[in-house]
Amino acid sequence: MGSRTTIDDEVYMSRKHTVKTTPTSKFRLDGRRAMVTGGSKGIGEALARGLAEAGADLILVARGQDALNSAQTRLGNTGRQIETAPFDLVDTDAIADFYGRVTDQYGPIDILVNNAGTTRRGAIDKLTLEDWRVVIELNLTSMFALSQVFARERISADQPGKIINIGSLMSSTARANNVPYASSKGGVLLMTKALAVDLAPHNILVNAIGPGFIDTPMNKPLVEDPQFSQWVEERCPLGRWGTPEDIAGTVVFLASSASDFLTGQMIYVDGGWLARF
Repeated sequence: MGSRTTIDDEVYMSRKHTVKTTPTSKFRLDGRRAMVTGGSKGIGEALARGLAEAGADLILVARGQDALNSAQTRLGNTGRQIETAPFDLVDTDAIADFYGRVTDQYGPIDILVNNAGTTRRGAIDKLTLEDWRVVIELNLTSMFALSQVFARERISADQPGKIINIGSLMSSTARANNVPYASSKGGVLLMTKALAVDLAPHNILVNAIGPGFIDTPMNKPLVEDPQFSQWVEERCPLGRWGTPEDIAGTVVFLASSASDFLTGQMIYVDGGWLARF
């Protein structure tokens, strides 16, 4: 007996051959605005460039206006609207007012990238409470405060949103003399999960990126330490330090509609570091 073609089959085959699909369009960010904290250098600037090259307009946040101006100039060749908003995120009590001023001036924000961070390295018996407070306040408390005001605005406007937090290898493991940093980045992992659960009903998706050992200005003392640098390269399966540009593709994926069924996750961009026993 021959096969029987139904009307539904004919409709399906007709659509299959006439509807053009463009998977790459899922990664486009045209018409969206992204705020990137710590966006004037290092990983933050690379993330900003990736988002702009995918079509997003940008608001760069960092403490220094001069550094922001330089980044704005470097990113000008993306052809996107690049705005700057100088602010010290350690002033967590003022974050809500700051965010309101920025959105009043430039319009609503669709994508929030919480990248700003710092570290205070030292043996546990030498660190001070001030070292602890500075790291936790910037790496964790400011991330929560900014995510909160972003979510409030999105919920009030009944609009979806994407929050992307920058964690670390030390979101899942630890290295000597890094208690404040490891504690803050471990908090980023669990805060990402908790925010994802709370904000899912509002179609606000929350994910994180865990960079491996990346050659950035903050890591300059480690990169320039021959013994430590050799340890990093030998321990990493891909045999090198990462670059800020290595992180950019992941942030575009998480910001785009290609990741619309992904929330509460941390993607480690570490050259295979955590995969090696």
